[in-house]
Amino acid sequence: MDRVQSASPQHPAGSHGGVRPAPSTGGTGPEGGPGSRRAAAQRQQMRQDLATAAMELFASQGYEETTVDQIAAAAGVARRTFFRYFRSKEEAIFPDHDDTLVRVADLLASAEPEEHPLDVVCRGIKEVLRMYASTPGVSVARYQLIRQVPALREREIAVVARYERLFTRYLLGRFDTGESIPTGWQRGGEDDSMLAEVSAAAVVAAHNHVLRRWLRAGGRGNVEEQLDHSFEVIRRTFWAASEPGARRRGSVVAPGASGLPGDIVAESVLSASPGGEVLITVARTDAPLDVVVDSIRAALSGARDA
Repeated sequence: MDRVQSASPQHPAGSHGGVRPAPSTGGTGPEGGPGSRRAAAQRQQMRQDLATAAMELFASQGYEETTVDQIAAAAGVARRTFFRYFRSKEEAIFPDHDDTLVRVADLLASAEPEEHPLDVVCRGIKEVLRMYASTPGVSVARYQLIRQVPALREREIAVVARYERLFTRYLLGRFDTGESIPTGWQRGGEDDSMLAEVSAAAVVAAHNHVLRRWLRAGGRGNVEEQLDHSFEVIRRTFWAASEPGARRRGSVVAPGASGLPGDIVAESVLSASPGGEVLITVARTDAPLDVVVDSIRAALSGARDA
């Protein structure tokens, strides 16, 4: 595997689990003038050129058989130029995640305090989905390649974990602000940290489920609509309450719910008694999320009736 040992990494400090990714090159501060924006665009174009060259070589001659020298030559640059943009050849498969992580972090930081924190996280993960959906052909080819190369699967898992950590920190920060509780949602009390981690993991898992299903379908279909449906399932499962504006400990009003007859309202999982028994269910990874949730509800109902 080709990997640079001495060159300084060019990725943001948060690339492997840091607290916060560095701002992108083309900002709006003193160094964010036309020249800086042009340099940022050129840098992004070079990253894309190297990534395209790498994908084409991996597909035509195999991942293990492809070297960094070959990728650089195919892109028309020197080996040292490749290492100014990527630290190893597997990183060239994921050229957009650093910039996307910055955008998501900025979105979370600029969210209005009154907005439901789960809605903010859902908006954030949708930025990731749009990154894939903007180039369906490339995303499908990358997905097929990743399934064949264990090293790339491990890299993808590490990339996804960065988003989940970012969302968890954001949710914990909303719970720990000490501010008055905004209208329409309720903090989890003693279960704050659990609720933050479970919610962040659920949003990321829903995104991954919808994305994989879309990629297996060849990048066809309205993937954002499918993701929105998954968000609604998560809201009903983890954040619902019995009536609008409810301030019952450990529960919230589902975003958009009116509390009128006909609204789908689910009891918060946080209201369960601590002495309840544990239920384990098994589901296929390609099963729709709402089907999985319905099977869990059915199993819970059967356990109560037993």
